[in-house]
Amino acid sequence: MKRNSIRLSFILVCLCSSVGKPAIGQYYYYNNKYFDSDIIWEIGGSVGGMYSLADVGKKQYSAFLPARLNYKSTKLNAGIYAGVLYQNLAGVRLEVTYGSVAGADSMGSPDRKVRNLSYRSDIREVALVGEFHPLTLTNWENIPSLSPYIIAGVGWFSFNPQASYNNRWVNLQPLNTAGQGFEEFPKRKPYSLSSFCVPFGIGARFELSPLFSTRFEIVERYTFTDYLDDASAHFIDPELFYKYYSPEKAALAEALANRSGKTIGGVRGGTKTKDKYLTLNVKLAMTLGRERIK
Repeated sequence: MKRNSIRLSFILVCLCSSVGKPAIGQYYYYNNKYFDSDIIWEIGGSVGGMYSLADVGKKQYSAFLPARLNYKSTKLNAGIYAGVLYQNLAGVRLEVTYGSVAGADSMGSPDRKVRNLSYRSDIREVALVGEFHPLTLTNWENIPSLSPYIIAGVGWFSFNPQASYNNRWVNLQPLNTAGQGFEEFPKRKPYSLSSFCVPFGIGARFELSPLFSTRFEIVERYTFTDYLDDASAHFIDPELFYKYYSPEKAALAEALANRSGKTIGGVRGGTKTKDKYLTLNVKLAMTLGRERIK
């Protein structure tokens, strides 16, 4: 049976309808063993690398995204997801991802090495994303086994930047290393350890069989925080830490706010753009909704 045409306005808005005839209950020959359906479900998992695109450890800018990644700082991430795909054209999925990011100026561009900051941060993310498969628009009857797509959505994530000091990991947010919350800097507010993010990327889906598929995805997250790596604004006078903190906490904040080993001024981290992070993932999923021909 030929697939009914759909209108682009239905993409990601109405996955359960089609123009002309109701989508529910329509089946098509997938192969000589299975019927395909307008709506198929996927339940799967993912694993891959996670990368920071923040101030600390940042490489020199390149228009080619992979050239901007510091592969020495690769951290693992893993996740699970469930989604629905309508007529192999458009879909939505809910995904939970856990991973970590890290960066060190010692591996960054030469102008950053003197700053000598470093960090790590765990990432926990929940995202709702949509996907669109453009090749399906050109061939409704012969759906390709390999289908590239674009991804966009919205998510919420938590993070917690830490730095290594005297063989232990220290949480940086409570130290207010850029003077957040100090009366001398009224515009520098203490930052939250959670934020919205906007995932956007590309992927390719390959059907291994009627029941299983695999994907490869590159997804960048635009965030609404400049403190993924705790580096922002300008260096402050270290004496201010002793004004607001106990001597022990002030000494720790002074040591982690400026790790150059000498007195330096100027910018501690950029403020014009927000931090980002990115994943390169392989996914494996079980396909639900196809029926075996009796």
